[in-house]
Amino acid sequence: MRIAVPVNEDNGLDSTICEHFGHAPYFAIIDVEGESINLSIFPNPAVEHAAGQIPRMLAEKGVNMIIASRMGEKAKLFFKQFGIEAVTGASGTLKDIISRITA
Repeated sequence: MRIAVPVNEDNGLDSTICEHFGHAPYFAIIDVEGESINLSIFPNPAVEHAAGQIPRMLAEKGVNMIIASRMGEKAKLFFKQFGIEAVTGASGTLKDIISRITA
């Protein structure tokens, strides 16, 4: 499973979830394979983006799920078209997200 999370900064596990995924300065990619968790964070190359650009970019990176604070229905439809499950309602840090994933 490869999960994307929009974050405000590149502070590893202490990176905070960005309120608006489309304007997030960074994205974290969490790779989950059994008990193994790998984390990478990269700058968002599409901060100023066209509709559908971020879902396409994340699909090209092999993402299966995005976990975000909130997201509009149009964005959720774009993610669905790319086979990416959109989960909203997230808050806190990447450490919080990972602890929920592994619980």
